[in-house]
Amino acid sequence: MAVLDLKTKLAILSDAAKYDASCASSGGAKRDSLGGRGVGSVDGGMGICHAYAPDGRCISLLKLLLTNFCVYDCAYCVNRVSSNTARARFAVDEVVDLTLGFYKRNYIEGLFLSSGIIRNADYTMEEMVRVARSLREVHDFRGYIHLKVIPEASPALVNQAALYADRVSINIELPKDESLARLAPEKDIAGIKKAMGAMRLGVEAGREKGRKARPPKFAPAGQSTQLIVGADEASDGAILKRSAGLYGAYHLKRVYYSAFSPIPDSTARLPLARPPLMREHRLYQADGLMRFYGFDRAEIVGEDEDLDLAIDPKLAWALKHRGDFPLDLNTAERERMLRVPGLGVRSVERMLGLRRFKALTLEDVRRLTRGVAKLKPFIVTADWSPGALTDKADLRERVTPTQMDLF
Repeated sequence: MAVLDLKTKLAILSDAAKYDASCASSGGAKRDSLGGRGVGSVDGGMGICHAYAPDGRCISLLKLLLTNFCVYDCAYCVNRVSSNTARARFAVDEVVDLTLGFYKRNYIEGLFLSSGIIRNADYTMEEMVRVARSLREVHDFRGYIHLKVIPEASPALVNQAALYADRVSINIELPKDESLARLAPEKDIAGIKKAMGAMRLGVEAGREKGRKARPPKFAPAGQSTQLIVGADEASDGAILKRSAGLYGAYHLKRVYYSAFSPIPDSTARLPLARPPLMREHRLYQADGLMRFYGFDRAEIVGEDEDLDLAIDPKLAWALKHRGDFPLDLNTAERERMLRVPGLGVRSVERMLGLRRFKALTLEDVRRLTRGVAKLKPFIVTADWSPGALTDKADLRERVTPTQMDLF
């Protein structure tokens, strides 16, 4: 076998990691290198490789696989054992040196590390833990670390991963148990859920208040997971039902959605084309409605239904519930304001603050939001009432953005 140089390994293993969407940097414990010889810092925020924190900063993570060799044969994975793809493997020290080198050059703020399964789950998990342990204990690295946990690994190794990492992800991959059994026969759904449950208990114990001796910080940024969209026949409603169950049972920080991408030499059990990227986008919007806006999954979409790709799910809900509108923004409760299409959490909070001092006008709404065109049929202000506009038969066409509006 040819010996690959570090640059070639980096090209192969960073490209192989691009399919994992559950890579983020939100909620990590704040650390800096002041008062010591440590390297790096964590300043909060959220990001997936190159994304933006709430304060506008771009967050960059070095996103790698330790190796794309794998003994599993998951049909939807380009790195499956039966796939004809270029293979590479990093040594532990190589990943450590890359992380430190990239950080010192100001290229990254942390590391996201995943891996194919080599030899067995315990061996692979142990190698990943060695990377994190070396960064933290040998080099006093204080930047962000996100580890992809292998649920089949021993609980002791999973616990070690959570003690060194800011966040861990345990990917459930598919929305239906039967799909996972059919397309990824080596994966055990019961084992995945057991690992998620153990991680939840560890995270909550680390945050428990009132204890005299608190345990070491255990994945302080919590855990996340990924669902692949379009690899099986699951509807959007079924996908969101799975997400809602995971949020409730395991208190996940995030569920990430990754549109299935056809891979070379794939099985006939997989679709030939990828789903529309807009479907992934609508799932993220619906997920946000469940997490931040007080919507239940059943309010957004039926279990056997798909989301409307033409309009966002909050607008779709409002059009079906016109009897709840128009809403007087000067008297409505926060929970009802959050259901108005076009109003975000920040906008609502600002309006609640402003209306303590004055009656909200349409101009106030314009200043506190991105625009009032979508809002006008659904709101009442001190100087505006939509009249019969809310009940217009062509209201959907009036509030749906045209193609030119998207640019």
